[in-house]
Amino acid sequence: MGAFFVIEIIVPGQIDLFYLVMQSFIPYNKTVATNTTIEEEKMTENRYELNKNLAQMLKGGVIMDVQNPEQARIAEAAGAAAVMALERIPADIRAAGGVSRMSDPKMIKEIQEAVSIPVMAKVRIGHFVEAQILEAIEIDYIDESEVLSPADDRFHVDKKEFQVPFVCGAKDLGEALRRIAEGASMIRTKGEPGTGDIVQAVRHMRMMNQEIRRIQNLREDELYVAAKELQVPVELVQYVHENGKLPVVNFAAGGVATPADAALMMQLGAEGVFVGSGIFKSGDPVKRAAAIVKAVTNYQNPQILAQISEDLGEAMVGINENEIQILMAERGK
Repeated sequence: MGAFFVIEIIVPGQIDLFYLVMQSFIPYNKTVATNTTIEEEKMTENRYELNKNLAQMLKGGVIMDVQNPEQARIAEAAGAAAVMALERIPADIRAAGGVSRMSDPKMIKEIQEAVSIPVMAKVRIGHFVEAQILEAIEIDYIDESEVLSPADDRFHVDKKEFQVPFVCGAKDLGEALRRIAEGASMIRTKGEPGTGDIVQAVRHMRMMNQEIRRIQNLREDELYVAAKELQVPVELVQYVHENGKLPVVNFAAGGVATPADAALMMQLGAEGVFVGSGIFKSGDPVKRAAAIVKAVTNYQNPQILAQISEDLGEAMVGINENEIQILMAERGK
């Protein structure tokens, strides 16, 4: 008897049922898919914990802006915990105006080769491709920085997509926790870079501390409202409530020009200090760099602070707060 075929006509009303039946024949292991997702989330979480620990290693140190290998070697010899590779330091960026972007990767690599301490570099706010480039050249830390011209006025880089730890600026608790929620491993005050005026950094650190104390004094059931107000996950607010600090290290930056400035920020609660224009715009960068490192180490000893503040040469001229035309700290909220 010959073979025969059965042909069924599927009318439009039956099409959805037909696809549903066909999908039932497609092999799908839900357990494997779920386990894969859980493993990926665990890997991301573990990587973030590692990045936070890498940032913790810089705690109690000074991070200095440098423009070339020679300056990087001066910073390393002075005892810097890390250097920030920049083609133009903040004072020059502010003076020149225009659009400021990520530094030339070739210059960054020359600095990487010149020193054995970690090297950081800046990307524009929201410019994830600049971050991809820095990760490709194996930078140690990426600073998503308001010092450079923002590339995106709404969104920051999704820092959880990267292996390398990120540093971000914040002028209050809300900004700090939002950046941490995005994956930042270190927070620094924004201050006003390139001015040599410490007032903004002091304001931001005091604001952060004041808001942390407020969160600590809330009832448990009030934390959800606080999280909504700060626009952050409630888990981060609960951490601040229980521990009285940020989940990551918090450094001071913006306007540090003298050993006294550095010690002031440490006494206000900073866990380390970034110094930009204050060193290499001063009269004696070598002595000032070493003095600022010693000030951070001995910030509670006025006798040592007095000794290391002597004969440092002229400090950078600086810009008074009332003379500032562009407030970099207002970028990237």
